Amino acid sequence: MSDVLNVDGLSSRLAPLEAQAALRHQLARQVAHWRAATVALGDLEAFAAPAAWAGVEHYLSRELRRHLTGVVAALRARGDHLAAQVASGSGEDLATVQRELVAYRRRYLQVETVLEFFGDAVNHRATPRLGALLRGLDMLAADSLLPVLGPLGHAAPPVLTYVDKGLGASILRARVRLWDGGSLSPAAAIKVTRHNLLRPTALIHETGHQVAHLTGWNAELAGVLRAVAGPAGSPASLAWSSWASEVAADVHAFALVGYGAVAALHDVVAGERESVYRILPGDPHPAAWLRVLFNVELCRLWFGAGPWDELGAAWVATHPLERGTPELRVVARDTLPRLSALAAACTRRPMRSFDGRALAALADPTRVSPTELERLAARAGDSLWTSTHLQRHESLRILAWTSLRAALDLADAPRVAARFEDWLLRAGDGPATLPSI
Repeated sequence: MSDVLNVDGLSSRLAPLEAQAALRHQLARQVAHWRAATVALGDLEAFAAPAAWAGVEHYLSRELRRHLTGVVAALRARGDHLAAQVASGSGEDLATVQRELVAYRRRYLQVETVLEFFGDAVNHRATPRLGALLRGLDMLAADSLLPVLGPLGHAAPPVLTYVDKGLGASILRARVRLWDGGSLSPAAAIKVTRHNLLRPTALIHETGHQVAHLTGWNAELAGVLRAVAGPAGSPASLAWSSWASEVAADVHAFALVGYGAVAALHDVVAGERESVYRILPGDPHPAAWLRVLFNVELCRLWFGAGPWDELGAAWVATHPLERGTPELRVVARDTLPRLSALAAACTRRPMRSFDGRALAALADPTRVSPTELERLAARAGDSLWTSTHLQRHESLRILAWTSLRAALDLADAPRVAARFEDWLLRAGDGPATLPSI
């Protein structure tokens, strides 16, 4: 007997009506499986523990659960429709159902990805201490959206922070299309790295992405950078234009947090020599070598001489330009004489995105200069860490002060970090505040 399966023989054993019944049965069995799996998706506690959901501020938990439940309900309705088609369809209809079943299964996997993502983010709040820290970070992130969005009349979206491994933070912006292909993210979900959990200036970089998205700043800034960075059509002009989204986020963080954000950025991008010099086509991140010097120039422009000059000098000494790639050297040749003009264009030039105002008119960098932060700390004393009023009205400058101390005073940094951790925990245990305008 042959070991080769006779496919023609298998199909010829069934009469046409029997073949249709067999197809209907197999389709019904598969649809039943995926419908049952879809019903299971509706149990949100299967993705994040009840204690974790309880660790999310009520307004944010309600919005997230409403959104995720709605996504699952839409998928269930699609499965119910498929089941009805299987039950009533003719042979020609069943062929259509077979194609739609494949699409339904693909949509199930997309919805599952959405639920897994938000479930993982929420689940970090299952432990009381980390949950409180993350709620404190939610507050900081929400506060950082208001200086620009508030005066412009844009509603600030809810923010859900979570902690994960790695070097850099990231954001899933609110109101962007999710993996299910139809729904929009109900919140800005921001990853904070473990190593920067108590130096979370990158959080303000990520909310800068949200601000730029909602105001349309990225496209406008791309045109400004193209005009300022180098001669028209030059590699520098084109490169800086392509980096607009990351430049916008860097500038947003600088304007609200000051030098602490610059020092923290330096520490993240100060990696292997190849990564410092690298320019990758399509990568929205500026070459690290130029990115650090641009951020240093922001400090010089707004604060004058200071410790950032030492950081810039050490950066260039550690990474001499002559060792850079040819691509970097070409871009740097045109960019370096224009760094001050670039910094001024990003912060002082009126923008249509900001209703004809400059970024600095909405988020004034002088408020986070070392002199102003030292004045705030001296005036507040211990109440800097205990005052509810300061927590609500000066949260970003408290973060700026903490990150500044971490950058300038290694001996005092552990004490300040401990005070900031206690402050963040208390902020996370306080009453929920809606990020509304």
